[in-house]
Amino acid sequence: MRFIIKLIVVALLPITSAFAATATTALELQNMTCSLCSVTIKKALGNVPGVKDAKVDYGTKVATVTYDTDKATIADLIKATSNAGFPSTPLK
Repeated sequence: MRFIIKLIVVALLPITSAFAATATTALELQNMTCSLCSVTIKKALGNVPGVKDAKVDYGTKVATVTYDTDKATIADLIKATSNAGFPSTPLK
């Protein structure tokens, strides 16, 4: 099941919006030990300028983030999760 979810997320990674420079990316998270970690990570990502939406799945330990590429980068997202205590890497 986890493999199937990762495949779906990977297939959706390069989605971009035709209206603005918006992108969606998935980050694989480390150090998640409880469902409350999801709240902390979502808040950290939401504080990054340009982030439009962040969904964090405790079960798969994946954050799916939609952001404005003119205001934020994947490096900014990784820095935000890392600073919150949850290092992340782009999902491959």
